Amino acid sequence: MERNNLAFYDQQAVQWWSETATIFPLSKLNPLRFEYFDRFIPNWQGLKVLDVGCGGGYTCEFLAQRGARVTGMDPSAACIEVAKSHAEEMGLTIDYHVGLGETLPFEDDSFDVVVCVDVLEHVQSVAATVTEISRVMQPGGLFCFDTINRTWQSRWLMIWLLEDVLRQIPRGIHDWHQFVPPKELHQQLVHAGFSQVTLQGFDLFGRTPLAQISNLIHFLKTGGFQVQFDNNTEVMYIGTAQIS
Repeated sequence: MERNNLAFYDQQAVQWWSETATIFPLSKLNPLRFEYFDRFIPNWQGLKVLDVGCGGGYTCEFLAQRGARVTGMDPSAACIEVAKSHAEEMGLTIDYHVGLGETLPFEDDSFDVVVCVDVLEHVQSVAATVTEISRVMQPGGLFCFDTINRTWQSRWLMIWLLEDVLRQIPRGIHDWHQFVPPKELHQQLVHAGFSQVTLQGFDLFGRTPLAQISNLIHFLKTGGFQVQFDNNTEVMYIGTAQIS
């Protein structure tokens, strides 16, 4: 089986905004993520924000509705076309581009904030992506991200259970070898010129078998997630870093 199969996103593009789409549960994560990011940026009004790996535009529209001046970029041309069309339908002004995280198609010092969620575990080079993100950020700007750690717990939960058994995530979408250990990401951030790095566990699934069953039942009943931020980064984690 092909791992890190990003063709899934092209296949999902047409139905991206349909509530019955396989991808649609990702739209429910933004309010949860921004519970964390809002600690560092309580007011997004007027900020120039880049969303790296924006897909069909869930996070871009979430931020545009909060008053940010949003640019979205994704390698999937099909997703970008859908994102443009949906933003127009919603009356939102969002600047969309096709591109790769490793070679961002933007000038130096272009953005106050860069957001990169559900993405670092899919890029070909985390180091190159982080370096490019630092390049396009204005001094003092904030990088907001989340990703998946490379542990036996993440292999068991994200791949074996959610992909192979429960089929809640499309099989092949993740490659465990591309998951990103927090220590490794921290080193790459510092090397790219970031400081004041924060990292916390981003728990959507529960830390015990009983909690995992409870959270799964909640998701199946409501289509929504429950979140907990803690010091356990064994599966998913969330963080920020400031460019010097």
